[in-house]
Amino acid sequence: MSEKITKHLVVPVANEEDARETARILDTYEYGQVTVVHIIEKGEGVPDKLPLEQAEQRASNAFGAFRGFIPGIDTETAYSRDVVTAIIDVAADVNASAIAFRPRGGNRLVQFLSGDTALKLITDADRPVIALPEETKNE
Repeated sequence: MSEKITKHLVVPVANEEDARETARILDTYEYGQVTVVHIIEKGEGVPDKLPLEQAEQRASNAFGAFRGFIPGIDTETAYSRDVVTAIIDVAADVNASAIAFRPRGGNRLVQFLSGDTALKLITDADRPVIALPEETKNE
């Protein structure tokens, strides 16, 4: 029996602006349940990028921005050094049918230096990964 690929999407967001743009684009498509995930990068022996309280506020702001377009979402905050693994783990935990994300720009050098998170997500995921376009289909 086949399952609808958009039955339950896990949608990672990095910050308030990213959440707003991702939700705006996703809302032009049909989808089922949506779980929005924000990964707080934790140090594991090295200093954290942001103080925990500030990082958790960033997650809360991102969720709020997403709800401005799609109110009925579930949210998850994960704490990990490895963003891609954390996204995949959340997708497994909530039994998502797919992961949908909006690739963030950057030139090839930036992508190389960052380890190209989008490529790692696409190649490491154990379920379908949907790359949303940068613009809505109605623009």
